[in-house]
Amino acid sequence: MKPASMVTEQDSAPPEVATEAAPSGSATPAPKLGLIIPTLHEAANIRTVIDRVRCSLDPLGFPYELIVVDDDSRDGTDGIVQEMAESDARVHFLGRSGKRGLGSAVRSGWQHTNAEVLGVIDADLQHPPELLPQLWEAIESGSDLALASRYVSHSVVRKWHRGRYLLSRLAISLAGPLQRPGIYVKDPMSGFFMVRRSCLENLALRTEGFKLLLEILVRANIKSVAEIPFTFGPRMAGASKARLWVGLDYLRLLGRLWIQRAGDGSLPDAEQYGPSSGTGCLRR
Repeated sequence: MKPASMVTEQDSAPPEVATEAAPSGSATPAPKLGLIIPTLHEAANIRTVIDRVRCSLDPLGFPYELIVVDDDSRDGTDGIVQEMAESDARVHFLGRSGKRGLGSAVRSGWQHTNAEVLGVIDADLQHPPELLPQLWEAIESGSDLALASRYVSHSVVRKWHRGRYLLSRLAISLAGPLQRPGIYVKDPMSGFFMVRRSCLENLALRTEGFKLLLEILVRANIKSVAEIPFTFGPRMAGASKARLWVGLDYLRLLGRLWIQRAGDGSLPDAEQYGPSSGTGCLRR
């Protein structure tokens, strides 16, 4: 049996599609997917998430890897993932200390994979892994980005606090003017999506919080988007990570994006996006 792969870092209906230009056809062989599962105190969910992701993706027959990026939970998440990695070389664990933020966790994971398609899914099972084949199908059909949407036709939102729902709708309304008309989406706040790595080339992503997708939609070289409806339900176990700082971070992101639009398109003091070896070590 191989030892676990571990990195430590210091510090169902058809989709609605919007296109700006017709994409070229996908070539074979199939590209590789690098799917990030960011975690913070998700030990109660992570085994189920990984099992359901593998059950959803394995029948499709394309290469992929799962990278669990954990923000120093110290709840046993690392041990669970490393145990699963012992029997599956596609599973990896990236532990971060001294850092917080879903956006930066996703970026760190993407920098530790050479996959041509990058993705993210929450570990709380509000994002059903069984939707992954539909997102992948949209990418294979030519979309630059495919997202799971709570607000297109046939979507369902179950048992969500009305206050959270209203805040979500308000956040989307505030983001509306920033979206590009040719690829306008109804759920730019989604945290469940796939995107072609080539669309992020030479782009320095800055989002620290939950709204990485909005920055990608506004700033990346995205020409076509598919929104896939899904049923958004309550988390399976654990507590929500939504806090006041999340809203403040979102307002800062909106401000940066508006400044970019008004200026020359640059955002100063941003780390360069792209794959890297990280500051830790990968063990097989």
